[in-house]
Amino acid sequence: MHISPAVTGDRPLPAPAPPPATPSAARAAFRDSAGAGLGFIPIGLAFGALATQSGLDWWWAGLSAAVAFGGSFEFLLIGLVTATAPLAAIALSAFMVNVRHVFYSLSFPLHRISGRLGKTYATFALCDEAYALTTGKAARSWSSPRILWVQLLLHLYWAGSAVAGALLGSLIPDGVTGLDFALTAMFTVLALDAVRDLRGDLPTPALALLSALAARLLFPDQLLPAAFALFTAALLARHLATGRRATRA
Repeated sequence: MHISPAVTGDRPLPAPAPPPATPSAARAAFRDSAGAGLGFIPIGLAFGALATQSGLDWWWAGLSAAVAFGGSFEFLLIGLVTATAPLAAIALSAFMVNVRHVFYSLSFPLHRISGRLGKTYATFALCDEAYALTTGKAARSWSSPRILWVQLLLHLYWAGSAVAGALLGSLIPDGVTGLDFALTAMFTVLALDAVRDLRGDLPTPALALLSALAARLLFPDQLLPAAFALFTAALLARHLATGRRATRA
């Protein structure tokens, strides 16, 4: 007697459950980047308004946001452009402000990005927020499209808000000041949050503060590079000392 494979006795076997629906990479990336992107908006608006108040055309803010995508450097770039600084000074300033990205590349998941074009854009669009989102524990399973979508959406948040700020900048009275402090305020808040999350690792901000004070006293004319150099040397010394103690233990 033939027994149907879908029937055991008189009861049909339950149909296999469909695989769980997974959101598209773009939709998932939108959720991932929404928080950081919303944080971009007021800073981008301030940047665009500052650009027009400095005498630059509205399109300059959008072009800078799309091509440079440097965040804090773009605020500095406004002053350099309006002061007609030489290209060498602009290039050196860009390097000093964005040199931290060299260290980001050590742990950024570029190996998970497919295609030469994708790797090129991922390298170009690497910013602080993209690095923070894509290197966390939750992002270890993210696909190449999801990572690229996160970076693209953050790029669009920044460029779009910069253009909007430039177009609306004419509505801001000339007496309003402090827009150039917007990014400094944001990084101050981020730094305070990071200190709260250190949970006992206070030597790191202490080393940074001591390095800045030492650079201010010893190298007042080269404050930024001297502070970076002293802080890097202090971190290396601490790393070597910690490794030696661990080896002896």
